Order: sequence, then C-alpha cells, then structure tokens
Amino acid sequence: MLRRTALALAASAAALLGAVPLTAQAHAGPGGPVLPSVEVPSVKVPGLGAGPGFGAGQDRLTVTLRDAGAEDGTYVLRCRPAGGDHPDVNGACGRLAELAAEGQDPFAPVPRDAMCTMQYGGDATARVEGTWRGRAVDASFTRTDGCRIARWDRLVPVLPSTGS
Repeated sequence: MLRRTALALAASAAALLGAVPLTAQAHAGPGGPVLPSVEVPSVKVPGLGAGPGFGAGQDRLTVTLRDAGAEDGTYVLRCRPAGGDHPDVNGACGRLAELAAEGQDPFAPVPRDAMCTMQYGGDATARVEGTWRGRAVDASFTRTDGCRIARWDRLVPVLPSTGS
C-alpha cells in the first residue's frame, strides 16, 4: 500500500512538473492496461538539500533550555562555519548536517495526527530560533509524550541528552 501511494505521489509530482505529457494514454496489454514509462525527476525540499543553491549562508541558532538540569540557559550555535558558545558546537553542527543529508527537517513539529505513547519524559523544554539552511527557525521542544521525546532525542547533541 505504501509503495502504491509513493508511486502515485511520484507520478503526480512528475505531472505537475511537466515531465508527463498530458496526451500520454494507457494502452491495453496482455495483462491489462499498460501505462507509459515515465522518468520522475528527483524533488528536493528547499533548505534541506545539500546541492548547489540550497542552504547558502551561515546557520545561526539560539537554543534556550529550561528545566534541563545543568544545561539550562541560552546558547548560540553557528554552523558553516562552526562557532558560538553551545556546549558541543561540533557535535551539534554535525548532527544537523546528518539530518540535512537524510532530507529531514529537524525542526518540524510532531504531526497533528501522530499516535504517541503516553509517557512523560520530564519537565525539560527548549526553544530553537534563528536561521538554518537559509530559512527561519522558531521551534519549541518538550518531553511530554513519546513522540515529543523522540523528536527531542533526534536532536541530541543540539539539545542535551536528558538520560531518561
């Protein structure tokens, strides 16, 4: 089912991008209708790709931590080039680069329809503001359920490991 959905989305994207002529017609073959072969262009999410034109400029984030223990406070994290007063500049910038290479948005919120375990990961909160990969960031993090704990943990060491 997931494969079929992905294929339908890719075909729709190709049609929207003009890669599929509108006059293309399916024709009957021995096993039923045969669709024309379509080359689907790769689609990059702006600000997440590593190719030219994506993420130009310096990344500068302000990370504010509350109720996270000894790490509480506000830190500046700069990447490309690395700098700032974040406790682990190289680790944090490296983690953000890994997520970008995987095409992930580390600051995306938990989807509204996500089914999350009802576990509590503590009172720690974080707010990340600034610019990353050429786009504005204003993201809040908590550890109030399984989805939000996983979202936080995915960003360690940008956010501190809470040990829970």
